[in-house]
Amino acid sequence: MSEMLMEPVRDRSAWKVVDYENDDSWIYRFDDSELAEIEAAMRGVKARGLNVPDFGCEEFPLPTLRAKIAEIVAEVEEGRGFALFRGIPVDNYDLNTLRIIYWGIGAYFGNPISQNSKGQILADVIDLGNDYNDINSRGYKTNSGLLPHIDSSDMVALFCVNTARSGGESMLSSSMSVYNEILANYRDLLPTLYRGFKRDLRGEGITESLDELTDNEIPIYSYYRGQLSCDFNDKIIRSAHIKMEQPLGVLEEEVLERMLAIAQRPDIQFRMHLQKGDIQLVNNFTILHSRAGYTDYDDPAKKRRLMRFWVNSREGRVLEPNFANKYNTGPRGGVAVGDGAHYVF
Repeated sequence: MSEMLMEPVRDRSAWKVVDYENDDSWIYRFDDSELAEIEAAMRGVKARGLNVPDFGCEEFPLPTLRAKIAEIVAEVEEGRGFALFRGIPVDNYDLNTLRIIYWGIGAYFGNPISQNSKGQILADVIDLGNDYNDINSRGYKTNSGLLPHIDSSDMVALFCVNTARSGGESMLSSSMSVYNEILANYRDLLPTLYRGFKRDLRGEGITESLDELTDNEIPIYSYYRGQLSCDFNDKIIRSAHIKMEQPLGVLEEEVLERMLAIAQRPDIQFRMHLQKGDIQLVNNFTILHSRAGYTDYDDPAKKRRLMRFWVNSREGRVLEPNFANKYNTGPRGGVAVGDGAHYVF
């Protein structure tokens, strides 16, 4: 087993709700000159006949905004773990133009990776009628509430195009604060947290089999080269054990239940309402994110829609190899491309 951190996390990544409930310093509002810069970059891409994903920062120049984006990304990676960009006028553009704008801004976040077996690196988070209770489905294509979890990349970015008729709030919890609570009150659970669990790949691994699991047990917490990192997803841990026909043990059950209970405590879980035009950026190593269930509009044009990137940092933290391999595609690898997944895309 790897080294365990036996002291509380004391840096800015270990926050609680009280730290931000009356503080909106985590929101960056684009001003008119920055929006004009984004508009000019988008028009330049269109004039050259380019489209997603065939351009990057050089083709989408943001000469003044790029420094602010870099500053905010650094805070997400090394500080509180989350940020929000606000103010893209989504009603001024069609969906394809919004994808160009988001792709151009996202190019400054890091390197996007595949997030489903279609190989999409920009995907829509939208309800397509999938059943979240089906162990082989994924939550981003449902309208269900999602438990606190991480995505399989260094960071996840969400661009809000349309909001739901009701519900759908975004919730964030510091996994470092969750760790501090476990260290203080449930220290006997640490060996199980560090040992980890197999994860269900739901047909999106390299074999395309619905029964494929991660090759190794992925720790929920990994302490490596002086940095604590979290990887937690209750649903795919439980479904892996169902597919292995191995019931969870008493300690394993308690680990999952304690993780969820602490992460959802009112003093730990920070709720926010994403507005149209918001871009949320979250560090998967230090933040657990979740979502309230929602009721959508009947009109397809008004349906709740977010665009999502899974992003790897260009110069990210060093990860223990087993912890870094989430899809059997190698350290920091994306979802394997294939036809094994059975949910509706």
